[in-house]
This record gives sequence, structure tokens and C-alpha cells, in this order.
Amino acid sequence: MGVLETIGKHVQEHRSGMLVDLAFAVIWVTAVTLLFDLLAGPQWAYYLTMGAGVLAYYGFFWSLAAARSEGETD
Repeated sequence: MGVLETIGKHVQEHRSGMLVDLAFAVIWVTAVTLLFDLLAGPQWAYYLTMGAGVLAYYGFFWSLAAARSEGETD
């Protein structure tokens, strides 16, 4: 199996998850950029907020998974 076939198979298996990840990233970056353009915040805070997007991503999907598993037990 070639590299392109492997990548194609991976994309087919994880298509919806990849789209959700991309949407989260685009929304986060857009929101942070607009906020800092509007407020003219310091550059270090901009980068810190961009980095916090990683924590926000994992926190959001962890809480979503926890809520779904809690809903299954009720």
C-alpha cells in the first residue's frame, strides 16, 4: 500500500472527526484574532490565547464525552 493510499484510507475513516477539528481550529483562530484586533491587546497575550486553544479543544471534547457517557447511564 502506497503513501497516498494510506492517507486516503485514514481520511475516509476519520472524515467527520477531521472536519470537526478543522472547524474548531478555524473558529478559535478567527475569534481570537478578531478579539485582539478589536482590543489591540499585547502580542504575548495573543500568542498565549492561541496556545490556550489547545487546552480549550481538549477540555471541550473531554466534557462533551463526559456528558454523553453520563447521558447513557441515565
